[in-house]
Amino acid sequence: MSSSELLQQIRVRGQIPRHVAIIMDGNGRWAKERRLPRVAGHKEGMKAVRDTVEAAIDAGVEILRIYEDSADLEI
Repeated sequence: MSSSELLQQIRVRGQIPRHVAIIMDGNGRWAKERRLPRVAGHKEGMKAVRDTVEAAIDAGVEILRIYEDSADLEI
C-alpha cells in the first residue's frame, strides 16, 4: 500500500493518529526479487520514507517514528 493510499484510508476512517511508528523491512528482498543490487532496494526505501514523511505532514500526524536496521545501509 502506498503512503497516499494509507493516508486516504486514514481519512476515510476519521481521526488522524497523533503518533505513527513504522519499521522499515524488506528493501533488500525487494531488490533481490527484481534482480537488482541491494543498494537499489535501499534507494527505493529512501524514496518511500520521503513520501511517507510528506503524507504524515499532510495528514497532520504530530509524531512520526521510522525505524530501520541494516548493517550495510548508509544514509
